[in-house]
Amino acid sequence: MLFNSLQFVYFLPVVLILYFMTPDRFRWVVLLVASYYFYMSWNVNYVFLILFTTIVSYAAAIGIGQSENKDVRKALLIISVSASLGVLFFYKYFNFFGSSLNEVLSIISIDFQVHYLKLLLPVGISFYTFQTLSYTIDVYYGKKSVEKHFGIYALYVSFFPQLVAGPIERSTRLLPQFRQEHRFSWDNIVQGGKWIISGFFMKLVVADRVSLYVDSVYGNVLHHSGITFIVATTLFAFQIYCDFAGYSAIAIGVARLMGYDLMINFWRPYFATSIGDFWHRWHISLSTWFRDYFYIPLGGSRVKVSRWYLNLFLTFLVSGLWHGANWTFVIWGALHGIYIILENYFKLYVKKDETISTLNRLIRVFIVFVLATFAWIFFRADHISHAFYVIQNLFDFSSFYIDYSTFFYAIIGLSVLFIFDFVNENYPDFGLLDNRINLKIVFIYLFLLTITLSIGVFNGGQFIYFQF
Repeated sequence: MLFNSLQFVYFLPVVLILYFMTPDRFRWVVLLVASYYFYMSWNVNYVFLILFTTIVSYAAAIGIGQSENKDVRKALLIISVSASLGVLFFYKYFNFFGSSLNEVLSIISIDFQVHYLKLLLPVGISFYTFQTLSYTIDVYYGKKSVEKHFGIYALYVSFFPQLVAGPIERSTRLLPQFRQEHRFSWDNIVQGGKWIISGFFMKLVVADRVSLYVDSVYGNVLHHSGITFIVATTLFAFQIYCDFAGYSAIAIGVARLMGYDLMINFWRPYFATSIGDFWHRWHISLSTWFRDYFYIPLGGSRVKVSRWYLNLFLTFLVSGLWHGANWTFVIWGALHGIYIILENYFKLYVKKDETISTLNRLIRVFIVFVLATFAWIFFRADHISHAFYVIQNLFDFSSFYIDYSTFFYAIIGLSVLFIFDFVNENYPDFGLLDNRINLKIVFIYLFLLTITLSIGVFNGGQFIYFQF
């Protein structure tokens, strides 16, 4: 079930009505049933995977909490982590590593083939797997008390607003909210509605509109060149941002309608003045997850410089692999790893200027945007060879493909997006995302809603991050 589907338009009001009509102590039942129905709407068989991951992590955490034997606790942690990652690896990476191994074996003339399995990637498996992993690890290290109520824990794993594409919530943040009383609140309706409207604007008006051009170019790269690639790649930078940030905004808004507070997942990343700043603004729930559960356990920055650089590179490399079973994603992650290493290297030898002029800031924002957009070539390309073909022909200006109708509507959407983000970045007191309600705010969000209904693409296009 997609947020931008007619099915969800019927689903959400029913859930809200049942939720607020149900006594507080039983509302977890309503949300759990709704969440499992939401997930099963893609494929009924998927529910057994999420249920398996939920049961194993729940039981392991119970055992960890009850045992004082270090070896038993560690064994239970290993079992839980292995089970969650095992399911993720089998469905998402088995064919990828199998085909890669086949290529290596053929090069060294070994007659052995790993057979390709016809597996359909379960929606959102990377997201809920990371939530169960963080919970079990936090319980093991004493950062989170054991959740003994299986139903509430199952709801934490499957909470439908953020189930299939995040934000990746921590148990320390989300689980306690399921035990709190949530009364109907007009403030929550207003705030949630603002997030939902802005999310649909980003998805339908910007992401889905520019995708018409981007897909036509990247779906047939051998017939394009030069300016076409530059324009398509630049537009993809906004497509991926608005597609994913739009989903996160809708998820935040839907949860807020019921009184739940999900973490902000994007914070205007294309206003970043450094690569490090970019990753403090882009997919925040994932970048902080890798920081806390991968980068820091490797030693973080509290090691010698060479090891620190290796930790940074490995973190981004694994982050790239998390995004998809394709070497294009690995290269995308490696590029950002190289970016961040070079950035930190020069920070060590160049004194930081605390005063940044407007011109300096603009230059930095432009450089970060160019670097991030260049890396997006690998993220968007279907194959490594296509990515290198795009790069090799970036400055071949012999032809240019343009669809004027698509560009006209895309420019409208991108212009409104820039104004919206610029105001939120530089004038936060303007109140675009807080709870205030006045004629100015009403007009702005009615304007966003009108544009969305007028020029949005309502073809039920799937969100990009569902494939991850």
